[in-house]
Amino acid sequence: MTITQSIKKRTVLSLILFAFIFSTNAFAQQTVKASDIMRDIKMGKTVSYDDVTITGILDMTFMNEKLPDLPKRKKWWKNGGSNSVKEQIESSVSFTNCTFEDNVYAYYHDEDSEYTFVANFENNVKFTNCTFKGEALFKYSDFEHNADFSGSKFNTGTTFKYAKFNQNVSFANTIFDEDAIFKYSQFKDGVSFNNAKFKDDLDIKYTKVSGEFDITNMTVADNIDSKYTKINGKGFSKYLLDSKN
Repeated sequence: MTITQSIKKRTVLSLILFAFIFSTNAFAQQTVKASDIMRDIKMGKTVSYDDVTITGILDMTFMNEKLPDLPKRKKWWKNGGSNSVKEQIESSVSFTNCTFEDNVYAYYHDEDSEYTFVANFENNVKFTNCTFKGEALFKYSDFEHNADFSGSKFNTGTTFKYAKFNQNVSFANTIFDEDAIFKYSQFKDGVSFNNAKFKDDLDIKYTKVSGEFDITNMTVADNIDSKYTKINGKGFSKYLLDSKN
């Protein structure tokens, strides 16, 4: 083997090694631990991720951190206290084209302690074109600013029961594989379900909407429970009839 051939061989091997290291690092960067995101949220940092897979439970209520310092049930129950423990998230939260491998909690009820943990969002919230493989629970959550869940897919149980949306919110092009619960939810500045697909039941019982209610091309495979629902003061059926005229 000549010196030139030896140099070329070493160069090729170096390039292959570099490509392997680069691809390995790129793959590693595609996966983010939920605990790292929780740390940033706790520190008040802006959270923004694109095209990553999140592993581990993303608990934005920080239940495990708070639970050891809370009084036992018999103490707060006897004194007429509340079992609700709220986390105010001040930073904006943004996820685009992300996959959540495990559960996402902005709500959790601990049966042992009887405490209910809730995360409220004081800034913009964005989960666009994301896939939720586990539970996605936003029950009782208060969204102070814009909330965008458009294009996302919910593979298992999800609930926005009692959630309050104070500004613009979109569920356009979302897909719900199982029951979607919006019971008692409030939309104070309209909501879009444009082209949303509900592959099971849709529960909007007692839901209140003020402003635009866009359900263009929305499909529901099974039942819609719209009892006591109010769309700009009208019942659900009355609103649909009037909107056709």
